[in-house]
Amino acid sequence: MPSSTRPASPAPAPGDSVPASAASASPVAGRPALTTGLLLALVSAFAFGGSGTAAKPLIEAGLSPLHVVWLRVAGSALVLLPLAWRHRDAIRQRPGVLIGFGLLAVAGVQACYFAAISRIPVGVALLIEYLGPPLLLGYVKFVQRRPISRGASIGAAVAVAGLACVVEVWNGLSFDALGVLFALGAACCQVGYFVLADAGRRGERPVDPMAVSAYGLLIGAVVLTVFTRPWEADWSLLGGSVTMNGHSLPAALPAAWMVLVATVLAYLTGVVAVQHLSPPVAGVVANLEAVVATVLAWVLLGEHLGLPQLAGGALVLAGAFAAQSKR
Repeated sequence: MPSSTRPASPAPAPGDSVPASAASASPVAGRPALTTGLLLALVSAFAFGGSGTAAKPLIEAGLSPLHVVWLRVAGSALVLLPLAWRHRDAIRQRPGVLIGFGLLAVAGVQACYFAAISRIPVGVALLIEYLGPPLLLGYVKFVQRRPISRGASIGAAVAVAGLACVVEVWNGLSFDALGVLFALGAACCQVGYFVLADAGRRGERPVDPMAVSAYGLLIGAVVLTVFTRPWEADWSLLGGSVTMNGHSLPAALPAAWMVLVATVLAYLTGVVAVQHLSPPVAGVVANLEAVVATVLAWVLLGEHLGLPQLAGGALVLAGAFAAQSKR
């Protein structure tokens, strides 16, 4: 989003949508559309997966998590400004969807996720964030009041059991408890990502998914500017070097990757993928983000997880998969 950063990650719709559990059929029929959607969802998952790994050296160099997320969102909004101008009618057609996407799917997911990775390992933060799909089942059942399958409920329970292993509850949350809470906040905001990304294509006035991404990032940047006060950050750090697993590299390199790949590319491909896949299928593919993030954190940051965390992570992913794939 997510990781939330999050990140990534298609969506069920608000109100009249049919997300994870009810699992509606793919909105666009046909093998070519399915193939296109799967490819876009894979690109989005892999792009989102590198966000935490790129951001952590910047945080360790002295930028606060919120200033890093502001840099990510504001930089991406600037890149997508021409796209927003091209789709300027969208803000009049579906303002609620665009504002909600900016508040939850952009500002909320990113702020919570980056706050989490400043306190706990990237892989753990993202695995907790991926409680979003099971939480989505709760939204379907209790808010939309649609039935969910027994298999979906079991999948959600498996994911929660996995979370207990990831944070080692038997050790009194030996991972930083506040970091875990931030990651859970990202999971809740990820539900908004799923719901609102799919909502844009529904109703009498559907919105181009490119507009959803562009305006979501613009609105998220405005909101984050108010709360993060970027003028107080020491941006001169971007002109220096950062350390990644013992190696020095220009700070601008992970910053550029975070903006162009882990945000612009990730959001555009993730939201467009919803046009070709049902939310459950797209959500399952998006779970690869957690695997990518964990592997990248191990290779590039030198973060290591113990056997309980690895087993718990596998349970979280398995539970999320089951929760979304049961129809």
